[in-house]
Amino acid sequence: MKNSRDTNGTRTTRVTFVVVPRFNMMSLTAAIEPMRVANYLAPETLFEWEYRSPAGGMVTASNGMTVASSSVEASEGPLDVVVLCGSWGCEHFRSPDLFQWLRRQAGRGATLIALESGAYLLARAGLLRNRLATTHWSILAGFAEQFPDTFVREQAFTTDGSVMTCAGGTASLDLMLHLISERHGAQLASEIADQILHHPVRLADAPQRHTMGAATDALHPDVKAAIALIEEHVDEPWPVPRIAAGLGISQRQIERLFQRHLGCSVVQFSQLLRLQYARVLLTSTRMSIREVSVACGFNSLSYFSQAFSRCFSRRPSEYRQAWPEGDPAPSWPGTLFAFVERARLARRRRIETAETGRGFMDRVEWP
Repeated sequence: MKNSRDTNGTRTTRVTFVVVPRFNMMSLTAAIEPMRVANYLAPETLFEWEYRSPAGGMVTASNGMTVASSSVEASEGPLDVVVLCGSWGCEHFRSPDLFQWLRRQAGRGATLIALESGAYLLARAGLLRNRLATTHWSILAGFAEQFPDTFVREQAFTTDGSVMTCAGGTASLDLMLHLISERHGAQLASEIADQILHHPVRLADAPQRHTMGAATDALHPDVKAAIALIEEHVDEPWPVPRIAAGLGISQRQIERLFQRHLGCSVVQFSQLLRLQYARVLLTSTRMSIREVSVACGFNSLSYFSQAFSRCFSRRPSEYRQAWPEGDPAPSWPGTLFAFVERARLARRRRIETAETGRGFMDRVEWP
């Protein structure tokens, strides 16, 4: 890739994508497409890009597609933008040579961007210390535990000086449109959004989740607010009366709303959510099982282990890797609301049939 200028003297932005094994291909292509369309719309080449990796060669994404890359050390010319692309396994990925190379690029003034769990690479290089950052909401809890000196936010993307982070997926579109707007104006960014049919374009602080995993976005506002309170106090769960008081409604009303919209009680939902958080911490950190149980609001290790095993059909000790090296594809068995829905249907079947067989609700040890 050459460092070029167009005939009008506008400097072409050089973008280097650094990919690590099992990176997210969707995040990568979503970051590339706005630049491709920018070149299509402009009378000159605004962006050029290349692919690198710690060791060079073919790098396989989580969906099985591959990207040919050169080594990060292949060229030491000045780089304008470095984009780190990661996903599964980045929680434990370490490459001292890559981290040193990133620090060198930061010292030379490059803009550093991390897509999804690429934030782990920036953090391990020491480049997110005392900075605002985000990553995909499903791994945010584990990231925050590992890097307490980073100001973690659950939002579409963050900008903090020359460092940007992104939740991944389609949020990569929003981040790159933001970058293009900064460098070439909001009008060009708007026309690119029209070309790729991406509307509305999200701002940095836009939420990552809208439906909280529910089937529709019609989830009652008080239920959403209660879920937010439960998430904020995972380590020290609030009792239902305190949650209700925080929302300014009665305990009876919040229980009725949870039963109507989720098919379970507030306490039942809280436990499922905390077990999900525990699963994230087990796969993304080196915290002991006891430390995980305490961090997720379980005072008894034996009770935590029992509840976890009944919910996920695996002991906590068997959940230390989200995608073991020997597995051909990742497996994340169900979302929070999928578990709630299965519980609701199992309960309905028992009521309708008056049977006493063991269904899902029997397997989950509710408080």
